[in-house]
Amino acid sequence: MSTYNLGIIGAGNMASSIVKGVIKNKLYNPKQILVYDVLLHQLDKLARETSISKAMNNIDLMEKCSTVIIAVKPEAYNGLLDEIVDVINPHHILISIAAGISTDYIKKRIKNKCRVVRVMPNTPAMVGEGMSAICNNHGLEEDEISKVRSIFMSLGKIELVDEALINAVTAISGSSPAYVYMFIEALADGGVMMGLSREQSYRMAAQSVLGAAKMVLDLDQHPGVLKDMVTSPGGTTIEAVYTLEKNGFRGSIMEAVRNCCQKGALMDKKAQDREGEAEIYG
Repeated sequence: MSTYNLGIIGAGNMASSIVKGVIKNKLYNPKQILVYDVLLHQLDKLARETSISKAMNNIDLMEKCSTVIIAVKPEAYNGLLDEIVDVINPHHILISIAAGISTDYIKKRIKNKCRVVRVMPNTPAMVGEGMSAICNNHGLEEDEISKVRSIFMSLGKIELVDEALINAVTAISGSSPAYVYMFIEALADGGVMMGLSREQSYRMAAQSVLGAAKMVLDLDQHPGVLKDMVTSPGGTTIEAVYTLEKNGFRGSIMEAVRNCCQKGALMDKKAQDREGEAEIYG
């Protein structure tokens, strides 16, 4: 059935990151990838940059691909799934990367016609340093889940996670780059306040965050141990740490994670409520 190895519905930032990642890592060549987006200017741009093939429409893509990544915004899911449901068959694997859209919801919407796997990537995938959580809650075979793993390993690192924890994943991985950008911006603002140029401050702050994160991963030591390596008795760092703690640094981050997680759960519930209303009034 499959003419192409990978189909992607959507040509936005995350879809572009996936395409560029699998091509760069030689998982697929551009002619093995078929993409469609209703925003034709986005589709044309991605095709120019990567030489992937363009589908005529979503139906055309589904008919030519058995492994399909759905990379559209959550609010577009209902219309898309209704559009493609009649051409879905048991050989298809749908990979959803949307927040607030469960695999159970998708399977119900497509009348349980094929297998569905949910993945939560994050935007650092754009530079090959992504963190993707893969939820295999619907029994993909080993070779199938291996294919999904390979796709997202080309974007960075992966973790296998039960879907029941997906909102926690969203809070500490999917959404957390925004928190880190805010921290880098605030750190750089402090540097500017102390006389450094804006450009120097951003470079120094960003490189310090990058290096600190790499130490956590490469040295496999508790972050507290690494923090203690920097904080000399009576020194400048411990003074800064004291100031952060006094102003609720850790507590505010933990609360942000909790609120983000709760928002994801609310989005899941709203999606289920919309499906229930469709059954009542449909």
